[in-house]
Amino acid sequence: MTADSRTGRPRASSRETLAEAACELFLERGYEATSIAAIAQRAGVSRSSFFNYFASKADILWSGLDERIVPFEQALSLSESADAAADVRAATAAIAHDFAPDSLALALVNAAAMGLVDELEREASLRRSRIARAVAERLRRGGADRLHADVAGAAYGGAVLAALDAWARDGAGRSDLDRILRVAVAATAEPFPPSSEVRQLRVVVHATEFDQALRFYRDELGLQQQEAYQAEGNARVVILRAGVATLEIANDEQVAMIDRVETDGVASDSIRIAFEVGDSVAVTDRLAAAGAVVEASARETPWRSLNARLRGAAGVQLTVFQELDEH
Repeated sequence: MTADSRTGRPRASSRETLAEAACELFLERGYEATSIAAIAQRAGVSRSSFFNYFASKADILWSGLDERIVPFEQALSLSESADAAADVRAATAAIAHDFAPDSLALALVNAAAMGLVDELEREASLRRSRIARAVAERLRRGGADRLHADVAGAAYGGAVLAALDAWARDGAGRSDLDRILRVAVAATAEPFPPSSEVRQLRVVVHATEFDQALRFYRDELGLQQQEAYQAEGNARVVILRAGVATLEIANDEQVAMIDRVETDGVASDSIRIAFEVGDSVAVTDRLAAAGAVVEASARETPWRSLNARLRGAAGVQLTVFQELDEH
């Protein structure tokens, strides 16, 4: 797009037009070689008008996040509730709420092409530090010792920036930053994995109707999206978190007994996926409404769980179970 095509009053707001022009130039010339004057010329506004919207060239990329960090810092500095950890979680979640794809998302995906790798890391470290400082100060006021507060602050700062990066790479217009940030924050509380040759159990489901399966397991069952990738030829994969993973190995007699308890003897598949949930009846109803076939309604087992069996998206046989006794 030439400068001439942008002369006159911009079609979009000047702020949006400047950001668009800047990203075009970053891709064409590289970040360092792009001047503020060139951005203003490409956008069809005066150089002085640039500073009505952005304080610097970096501000084009980071202003959207910075506008979220300011109220985040204010909320934590002013809060005096008894639950400092809850305040931190709520303020962090607010950062992602209704966060629209912007220049930062584009830059994160195209960092190498724009010559932005080092610049993004420098600027990201400043935002991580701001978030970490606000969290640590709030936790210390809530009674945490300095070491634990500082570690938690660093973890939250890292979680926010890592979630933004994952969101951008997944296609910021297609994925949900709120969900990704929840996963990132949850990761801050995970213990280190045990020493083992096997680090993770991952079940791979071949889903011809990919989007329908994704909605079923992510949006209806409630699994949290952890990663997503897309390759040439429209190859797509999404990895969903499912809590604690275990591999249950059962002999013929055990399988037959479970089938009698859950379904009055209807044979199960050789591989069946079981999910522990908080309310078996409600989850079963929700999954049925989303297209699952209920093979056996929720019923109480002799070991005090409430089990239901369904045929879910992509033909996967499911058990949803609710533990009725607290451990």
